[in-house]
Amino acid sequence: MIVEYVRYRVPPQLRDEFEAAYTRAATALGAAAECIDYELSRCLDDPGCHILRITWTSVDDHLRGFRAGPRFGAFFAEIKPYVGNIEEMRHYQVTPVAGPGGAAPPTLYEWAGGDAALTRLCEAFYRLVRADELLAPVFARMAPDHPRNVAVWLGEVFGGPAIYTAEHGGYPHMLGHHLRLGITEAQRRRWVSLMTDAADEVGLPDDPEFRAAFVGYLEWGTRLALANSRPDADPVRQAPVPRWGWGVAPPYQP
Repeated sequence: MIVEYVRYRVPPQLRDEFEAAYTRAATALGAAAECIDYELSRCLDDPGCHILRITWTSVDDHLRGFRAGPRFGAFFAEIKPYVGNIEEMRHYQVTPVAGPGGAAPPTLYEWAGGDAALTRLCEAFYRLVRADELLAPVFARMAPDHPRNVAVWLGEVFGGPAIYTAEHGGYPHMLGHHLRLGITEAQRRRWVSLMTDAADEVGLPDDPEFRAAFVGYLEWGTRLALANSRPDADPVRQAPVPRWGWGVAPPYQP
């Protein structure tokens, strides 16, 4: 992932038509397979300055893919009159220095109640699993600390401390538990059902926004586990622990 910044110097009398041109150009830009997202900002301190930010899949995808592709012509036709107004056009590599600020919504981890809530969730869930005729055989040899380890995994996934990565082997370790396991679709669905039952039992937040994000992860994670458990699966072995957020429905805070 590469971020391109383009700084324009646009006279105030051309501002409206410049932004209108980019509104039209955005149709082609947003349809390009090489473009992840984009944003045009106007400087408040210097109204003649605009910054265009485009996130590309790679520099090569931008310079060779997009510019040689079918969308570039329509894009460039709209912004061509303003090429002479460009003061800077460069690609930047994103660094690990990033994170939410104090005004950001709470993480799912915080909204759920933190480590204590997720630990209660997993303890209740695996108690239900042991009594379930479909899932009990899968977890017959479950280690005593397995519920706690899953709680730590969920904590990191939902935006809490990266303890699973630091102390439990991260994503490769979790993947190893599912390889060649032969999970069935019926077992996957029961896993999701019992986890939501456990969430109700221990009193996890039941607001629609949290539950939509929570169940969204359960569906995504279990479908990935199902695919990785097949005999012929050849998944990516090295990856970070996924981080799951609110998506399009952040928590409602009156």
